[in-house]
Amino acid sequence: MPRNVAILIFDEVEVLDFCGPFEVFSVTGRRGEGEPPFNVYTIAEKPGAIHARNGLSVNPTYTLENCPQPDILLIPGGYGTRPLLNNAAVLEWIRAQSGRVELLLSVCTGALLLGKIGLLDGLSATTHFMSLDLLKEIAPTVTLCPNERYVDNGKIVLSAGVSAGIDMAFYVVGRLLGAAVAAETARYIQYDYWLQ
Repeated sequence: MPRNVAILIFDEVEVLDFCGPFEVFSVTGRRGEGEPPFNVYTIAEKPGAIHARNGLSVNPTYTLENCPQPDILLIPGGYGTRPLLNNAAVLEWIRAQSGRVELLLSVCTGALLLGKIGLLDGLSATTHFMSLDLLKEIAPTVTLCPNERYVDNGKIVLSAGVSAGIDMAFYVVGRLLGAAVAAETARYIQYDYWLQ
């Protein structure tokens, strides 16, 4: 049975933050026999197009209310995270999901949302290098790891900015399915950085 990978999107979400991991999880195992290991979809607070960074218009597959229960939830970043810091409905939904999912992932400033609701208290974390101070302000007990591409706390895995989300996705694939599967996926999308 495939794991459901839900990726939250919102206005001013950073494109590569969500598209990079979306691609990694989507193509994993597609060249082999049998059912793919991940069912990947996007979700948004409300129906209708969202406008990602630089004007990219994206239609989410589901809303918070009608999406299938995720096994893995990914929270990307971008300037759109700032308004979400005051969006009680989205924050409460993330908090509720954090108790239900197998893994909770963040890319870039998605970490700010996890910090805002206390999910990073006492944990190690990273985010975009320009938002490290803000993350520490929002989550004072977090241990920042500014030189790490991704940080694994067990259930919560966070990545640094933008392209680092791709590396985190490969790491999660390797953690769940083995290094050979992660390497095969990297070869397929010709992501040589992961194969070095």
